[in-house]
Amino acid sequence: MAASEVVVAAATSDSYKGMSSDNIKGLVLALSSSIFIGASFIVKKKGLKKAGASGIRAGVGGYSYLYEPLWWVGMITMIVGEIANFAAYAFAPAILVTPLGALSIIISAVLAHIILREKLHIFGILGCALCVVGSTTIVLHAPQEREIESVKEVWDLATEPAFLFYAALVIAVVLVLIFHYVPQYGQTHIMFYIGVCSLVGSLSVMSVKALGIALKLTLSGMNQLIYPQTWTFALVVTVCVLTQMNYLNKALDTFNTAVVSPIYYVMFTSLTILASVIMFKDWDRQNPTQIVTEMCGFVTILSGTFLLHKTKDMVDGSMAVPLRHPKHGDEEDGFGQEGIPLKRQESLRTP
Repeated sequence: MAASEVVVAAATSDSYKGMSSDNIKGLVLALSSSIFIGASFIVKKKGLKKAGASGIRAGVGGYSYLYEPLWWVGMITMIVGEIANFAAYAFAPAILVTPLGALSIIISAVLAHIILREKLHIFGILGCALCVVGSTTIVLHAPQEREIESVKEVWDLATEPAFLFYAALVIAVVLVLIFHYVPQYGQTHIMFYIGVCSLVGSLSVMSVKALGIALKLTLSGMNQLIYPQTWTFALVVTVCVLTQMNYLNKALDTFNTAVVSPIYYVMFTSLTILASVIMFKDWDRQNPTQIVTEMCGFVTILSGTFLLHKTKDMVDGSMAVPLRHPKHGDEEDGFGQEGIPLKRQESLRTP
């Protein structure tokens, strides 16, 4: 009996050792990243709309936004956020860093309310609060970062059968989506654009973490740039990020920001946590109580994002979030060819 009490006491002590210095650094960088990325969604969206008014929209394959300065401001803001996010993965586990992306949804929702006039309902504010509570829960119970002394160790983790199977499955699904489903249904079903972004994103985060660890070790005096594995991870990051950027632009230009941001967050975060658990075995260093608490925090965040999405633009108890944006040629009268209202509800009300 006494022995079991000692074991329980030791487990409890291990559960509340507090955050390591590396986890704190990762937390600060992740919070900074959320601010920049949340703002970049709005600035890029403004640039896409402005470019689409005078050229071919990104949603139908156009690239006129590349000539729009406002889009580049948003892109630079996102790059700054991604750099901070990149650095965060070098210090903290993905299960801590990735869920904090919910804070970028809060930033995006608030700025969309102010700048894009996408109304934020009182229940949307409650959704934001749930995201904060869930994020705090995960932060307080996140696992300590795995001690890695060489990029070769990360490569060994990435080439284990379980993760190789996951990576092969992701690549196969992405190829099917891109070449079969996106051309037919991309303009009408948001899940195909977001699915590509999220699946590719889960692989990019694992490679970003590996590359971040390599650079951190290099700066500390252990050169990792001499290993081919480092450059392989860098190549994977480049391909994945370019793919994500392309399909995220299509999603933002075709569908409402209030729809894109939460769905992208939920899918991307879920798949990234799954990939991290498979590759870095984050849960092997935690007890069941910590794992369940983290999952409760994650579910709380999902509830917040769902509530934020469902109540976006809700007025007088009605839901009025159009899934797709109006075609630019139909915006003058606010109705499509079949008489279906296309504009957001607030734009149809008398000021």
